[in-house]
Amino acid sequence: MRQVTPLTDGWILRHPDGTGDALPASVPGCVHTDLLAAGLIPDPFLGRNEAEVEWVGRRDWTYETDLTAASTAHEQTDLVFDGLDTVAEILLDGRSLGRVRNMHRSYRFDVTGLSGRLAVRFASAYAEAEAVRGTLGERPGAYAEPYQYVRKMACSFGWDWGPTLVTAGIWRPVRLERWSTARMSRVRPLVTVEDGVGRVELAVDVERSRVEAPLTVEASVGGVRARAKIDGTHGTVRLEVPDARLWWPRGYGEQPMYEVELTLLHGEDPLDVWRRRIGFRTLELDTSADAHGTGFTLVVNGERLFARGVNWIPDDVFPSRITRERYRRRLEQAAGAGVDLVRVWGGGIYESEDFYDACDELGLLVWQDFPFACAAYPEEQPLRGEVEAEARENVVRLMPHPSLVLWNGNNENLWGFRDWDWEPGLAGDSWGEGYYLGVLPRVVAELDPTRPYTAGSPWSGSWQHHPNDPAHGTHHSWEVWNRTDYADYRLNVPRFVAEFGWQAPPAYATVRRALPGEELAPDSPGMLHHQKADDGNGKLERGLARHFAVPEGDFDRWHYLTQVNQARAIAAGIEHWRSHWPVCAGTVVWQLNDCWPVTSWAAIDGDGREKPLYHELRRLYADRLLTVRGRGDGDGLLVAAVNQAAGRWHGTLRLRRMSVEGTVIGEASPALAAEGRTVAEVAVPEDLVPVGPKEFLVADADGLRALHFPAPDRDIPYPQPEFEVALAPDGITVTARTLVRDLLLQADRLDPDARADRGLVTLLPGEEVTIGVRGWKTADPDTARSALYCVEPTR
Repeated sequence: MRQVTPLTDGWILRHPDGTGDALPASVPGCVHTDLLAAGLIPDPFLGRNEAEVEWVGRRDWTYETDLTAASTAHEQTDLVFDGLDTVAEILLDGRSLGRVRNMHRSYRFDVTGLSGRLAVRFASAYAEAEAVRGTLGERPGAYAEPYQYVRKMACSFGWDWGPTLVTAGIWRPVRLERWSTARMSRVRPLVTVEDGVGRVELAVDVERSRVEAPLTVEASVGGVRARAKIDGTHGTVRLEVPDARLWWPRGYGEQPMYEVELTLLHGEDPLDVWRRRIGFRTLELDTSADAHGTGFTLVVNGERLFARGVNWIPDDVFPSRITRERYRRRLEQAAGAGVDLVRVWGGGIYESEDFYDACDELGLLVWQDFPFACAAYPEEQPLRGEVEAEARENVVRLMPHPSLVLWNGNNENLWGFRDWDWEPGLAGDSWGEGYYLGVLPRVVAELDPTRPYTAGSPWSGSWQHHPNDPAHGTHHSWEVWNRTDYADYRLNVPRFVAEFGWQAPPAYATVRRALPGEELAPDSPGMLHHQKADDGNGKLERGLARHFAVPEGDFDRWHYLTQVNQARAIAAGIEHWRSHWPVCAGTVVWQLNDCWPVTSWAAIDGDGREKPLYHELRRLYADRLLTVRGRGDGDGLLVAAVNQAAGRWHGTLRLRRMSVEGTVIGEASPALAAEGRTVAEVAVPEDLVPVGPKEFLVADADGLRALHFPAPDRDIPYPQPEFEVALAPDGITVTARTLVRDLLLQADRLDPDARADRGLVTLLPGEEVTIGVRGWKTADPDTARSALYCVEPTR
């Protein structure tokens, strides 16, 4: 039987020129984390230390350990690296075993009978990228760093939310594998279901040390067993599971998983075993044309979905630090916000099995980008061969996961070619189109025909339409954040919004930890360093000024109001687009998470704290949602009752036209009737439509509420907010004496470990809310009041 020995101990890190002492090294890990552990560099996440460690990515580094590969019990021994970041030569006692240049691949070297000093010499990724650029010529990109010339996590080189920390190291596990006669080199599982019968087809490739040995494979799943012969180095075994239970996205059903075990046999002697979990479900991407353009609707088990999505970036700029528990915690946060789709963005990585396992278990659909983002990528060697090799490996690696529902060729590169002045400058040079419309769809069609592929995001389906045409395929909505007001989200109804977002700073405790000792201000040195977007603070301020008087010299109010504005902006988009289902079939918020403490578009900051946006997503992505919007004819208002649940939503809608002083001016109780998976519209009577800045509309049904204020907050004559605070079991209760708009408990101001169970809430006079708080060591109402913020009248 194949024997696996992890190689995790005894590694050291040294400069290849021999200068400096050797350091203990962690494997998996990277140079930055080893230098941090040794106290040789400051934490690059704090203050402006990022600039102090820039030199690390420009150096060459060597990892070393002793290797004993000799074995009399097995015929062959392989040295296997699951991930090397990125450009390296592997040597054993000075003899080269091979060279590598791709972070996204695994590598295997025959070391049978060998022992000695193992060295992995990493060249700077900058040096490799610049050498490739010198050979192939300049290609445009969104950033000046040369990330498109090397097959490495692009955001290592910095992004508009991330630091420039160019890593190197053995970032995924390394091991010795000892085997005899044969081993399984690749297992490709095709999982389908039809008429209740689950079908599993396992295509097996083997590597042999003995050509003449007769081999068979035996597979089992769901109590069913089957055998097949290996013909040379290939074989296929098929199984059928009657009455297969279907795997569903969260909110639509359960997520039953089946264990598949595949054994390679020589006679009756087991040589190798492959185990994975699978799920049975049908999958379709409906891109058919209709009266509105070209659709983009995911269909799982025959159920058409409005995808409630978030974009995922690497959860740490040093991805070797992301544990199975951390993946699970972050993805549980996503599920807790009502998310049912996670898009793995193309400037990052193919995530580890731990990520996809968690998505399988939580019912989170995965949209997987191939790692290309915001640049023109050369298609010549040495990159072309690396791209196809990594695609082949990762498509097969991720195939077992039922959560994986879409392969996407790239992020914004087709759009960039057309709109970002790339085309004239390229003058016919390759830029990646051959990958997105040639290599990648061919690989997916050959290896994983059970899943759809789309060439990019955004992409309209063909060059017959603009790549980012909202009427066709996927759309990225960035004009709003960059140039206009978030109310402009309501100006169109894209078929699928794959990216849109609005910035806000991280939680206060996160800012305070990241900028120790700094006198905080929106433009203080540390805050500006932790704002990576071009004119990010300017866009924040302009977006804020359209709704509020921008506070001068009051960081705490600025911090609160920018977080309110972020939540309001995302709400404006999602409420509008969900209310237009099925024309719009999904929203994917940019972004769920951060990789360090930074002002960004994230709902969960770099320390894992949930911004108000996170809690707003729980409302926006719930099965049932109320929203108020203008009628299609532009005259009057309607209430849209979005019912994504399977059951009917019938009841009474309570409408109130109110003054900001709390007076009910008019009231009505029309019937509400929304069938399952539909949107119902209820017209607001003309006499209940609020007029002027002193009035607003309240719509209530079954514990849900929608508010409509016809004027920006800066023009509304709010009363001075008055409310009482009392302790409650595991939290506080706030009772409003006036209208209290967007009340927020910033629990991390009570204690860095404290968390609140809700975000922004608006209270009418006489209403109360109980806010759960955990991690608060010394509870008292006065301290709680100091951490409560709400909208105040314009001074």
